[in-house]
Amino acid sequence: MLWQQPWVWIAGGIALGALEMLAPGFVLFGFAVGAVCVGLLIWAGVLGTNLTVMLFTCAVVAVIAWLIARRLMGVRAGQTKIWDRDINEN
Repeated sequence: MLWQQPWVWIAGGIALGALEMLAPGFVLFGFAVGAVCVGLLIWAGVLGTNLTVMLFTCAVVAVIAWLIARRLMGVRAGQTKIWDRDINEN
């Protein structure tokens, strides 16, 4: 099947990474990292042919990558936004 090919997962991860460049916010970043990692694990022979295991691995890696990216690039602790003018005031 097609999902057993490592290049499909890696190409999908690269495509998701490119889409993340167009819509930043770390929404697709985790999925891109997860897909590339699954592709590399298939290529190394670690993952078998079970689609459920591949999707679960992709999801776990995606969550970990998203949490790390959010921790490194996200809102800093204690940082607040102070509004000094209302958009509705002229």
